[in-house]
Parts: sequence; structure tokens; C-alpha cells
Amino acid sequence: MSNFEAGNSPCDDIEPKKKKIVVIPYNSDWPQIFIRESEKIKEALGSNCIAIHHIGSTSVPGLSAKQIIDMIGVVKDPEKAIQALESLGFRYKGEYNIPMRFYFSRSKDVETNLHIYKEGHPEIELNLLFRDYLRKHSDARDDYGELKKNLLKEKSSYEKNNSCFTGYNLGKDAFIRKILLASGFNRIRIMKCTHYAEWEAAKWLRNKFFFDPLSISDPYTRTFDHPEHVHLILYQGVEIIGYAHIQFWPEQRAALRIIVIDENYRHHGLGSQFLQLCEQWLKSQGIKSLHNEARPNIVSFYRRNGYSKMPFEDPSGEPPSTHDIAMGKLL
Repeated sequence: MSNFEAGNSPCDDIEPKKKKIVVIPYNSDWPQIFIRESEKIKEALGSNCIAIHHIGSTSVPGLSAKQIIDMIGVVKDPEKAIQALESLGFRYKGEYNIPMRFYFSRSKDVETNLHIYKEGHPEIELNLLFRDYLRKHSDARDDYGELKKNLLKEKSSYEKNNSCFTGYNLGKDAFIRKILLASGFNRIRIMKCTHYAEWEAAKWLRNKFFFDPLSISDPYTRTFDHPEHVHLILYQGVEIIGYAHIQFWPEQRAALRIIVIDENYRHHGLGSQFLQLCEQWLKSQGIKSLHNEARPNIVSFYRRNGYSKMPFEDPSGEPPSTHDIAMGKLL
């Protein structure tokens, strides 16, 4: 969750630009519906299933919600869950903005959003802490319900302006950050840039540490909307503390164009954690090797993380850097 409501259907149906949003009062049948549907999922997943959790607004007594049952499934092997869940009528939709999430939806019978994660994924804890905080704090629950009501009065809530999220989802971000902060959530996690605040942070980090020192404008803004390029944000809790720019190459190769930790968070091993998360995600996407051109002063960082000298071989034909060191790692 990119700090949007736990259980939201992310980037679901980018078209049409205007989306129907219906929020209804809390229905006391929702917990029983969850139990019934979760039992079917557990049976289909078999020994691969560790736990099924009810999340999102339908899991909070007294909170208004869209009539969609949201669940998290914790499994040993997410890949093995796909066929089992498709047999129940779920449609697999990929990971969207959350790396290493397996997202499913089903509209027949009981409309359901199902988020499958491998055990230990930080989004599991994030969603459960958010849910439990609202369950325990009726004032926060009521504030959230009032926020939803007010957002539904705004025309922009039903539109997607240069985003795969509606204004309704974007408008809840600040509240959700506040709740997560109050809940004590402080995990490290990576996200694909999606929310405007994430893009602003990415651009700020790019300029501050790479282009402003050269007194030039960012010459690569075209990559912000290019299918070969992915822009990742590193969160610690609800704070954005790092950024990475990765380019996918042919032959199961990728280039790490930029990786940076905000200077206020350096010297705590977070750069290595960020790099390892990027590698883990790329490996899950079928990437076999990750390449970069390292500045001489950070070559030691890459060596500590298993990188060695390796030809860069940019498929675009762009000549290699004359002052950076070509390095790489087999994933």
C-alpha cells in the first residue's frame, strides 16, 4: 500500500478516467462473509497457506466502506498460489505499485480484493497495524469515516489525473500516514513511485545528489513514463529515505542507473538493505544480472555487496563512462 487505504484495489482499471465509488455504512455481516470466503481460500491454497487476514475498512466495526472484502494471504510460495486462486475465480493482476505483492480480484458472488505476500513482507504488518489501530481508537475510526464522506463530495475524487489512483484514494494518504506513525510502524520497504509525494521525493533526490552539483537540469525526465524504466522509493515507516532508478535491458539484464539514501539516514546500513531489496525484486522478475557504473568513491560499497568489475555493455550503444567503474553482479 502506497500509504493508501489498506485493501484498496491499486491501479485497478486505469480506464475509464472517472470511476464509480460507492461507500456504504458498516455491515455486521462482513466479518462472517470474510470467514466463509477465507475458508475457501485456505482450502484451495492447502499447505502453502500460512494465514488469511481480513483488512481494509470492512474489517473495522463501525466504519463505512466500499462493499468489497479485502484480504491478505500469507503464503510460503506466492507463485504457487496463482493457479489455486484462479480455480476459485480470482483474476491475477500482478503487483502494481508494491514489489513482490501478488494481487488478485474477484467480482463474482462476493467482490473481493486479495493481496498475497510471502511471510515477512512488510506490507502485512503495515495493513494489520492500520486495521488494529482503527479498531482500538473509535475517534480515529470516526475521523476516517468523516474524511471519506467529505472526499466523496469532491469531483476530483472520481477522477484519475495522470495517476492510476483516483483522487479519493490520494486524498486519504495524509490521514493514513498519521495512523501508521501513531501505530509505531517503522519497517523498511520499497515501492514503485506512484503517489505524487513519491514522485516529488524522487525528483528532489535525483536533483540534489546528481544534477544540481553539475548545475544542469535532469536530462532523463523522459524515463518517468517509460516502460523500460522503474523508479523505486525506499521507506522507513512513513518517511521516504531513498530512491533508485532501474532500467530493464534485453537478455534478462538490468542497469542500476541511480541509488541514493538521503544524507540524514546514511551510515546505518540502509543503502545495502535498499540494494538487496532491489536485487530481490529484480530476481523475482527474472533478471539474471544487475549492472552499474560506479563513481570511484563508492566502488567499495558495491564490493561489500558482492559486485565486481563487469562490462557495462549498454544495449543502446552509448559509450561507457570514462570516469566511472563498470561493475555488476549475477543475481
